[in-house]
Amino acid sequence: MVDEIDDKIIGILKENSRATYVEIGNSVGLSEGAVRNRVQALVDQGVIERFTVEVSLSVGVRALIMASIDPGTPTLVISETVKALSGVEKIYEVTGEYDIITVVSSYNIQGLNQTIEGIRKIEGVAKTNTIIVLRTV
Repeated sequence: MVDEIDDKIIGILKENSRATYVEIGNSVGLSEGAVRNRVQALVDQGVIERFTVEVSLSVGVRALIMASIDPGTPTLVISETVKALSGVEKIYEVTGEYDIITVVSSYNIQGLNQTIEGIRKIEGVAKTNTIIVLRTV
C-alpha cells in the first residue's frame, strides 16, 4: 500500500534517481534508514520496477512509435518482442487506433530508424506511426 510519504519519495526519485536516502529523508521528514526501508518495500511490492537514466535530448533523439497489431496476434507477444529491441525505454498497450505505443531513444536518427524498422519487421505489426519528440517540458 502506497501512502503519502511513499508518494513523495517516488516523486523525488522520478526527478532525481541519484538522490541519497539522507536527502530524501530531509525532504520527507524521515531518517535515512526509514527511507531505505520504504524504498526497498516499494521495490519488493513491484511499485518501483527499476531505476534508470534518461539521456538528455541535447545528446540524442527520442520518439513515440505507435503500432497497430493484427487482430489475430496477441498484443503481449508483440510487446515482448518490441521490448528486446535496442533503445526501447517504455511500452504502453493502449486503446484506440493503435495498440502499442513505444518510447524509444537513441543517440542519433540512424539508431532510431533501426528500431523503427525492427518494429515494422515483427510479424503481426500491421502499421506504425512515428512521432519524434522535439522538446520535453
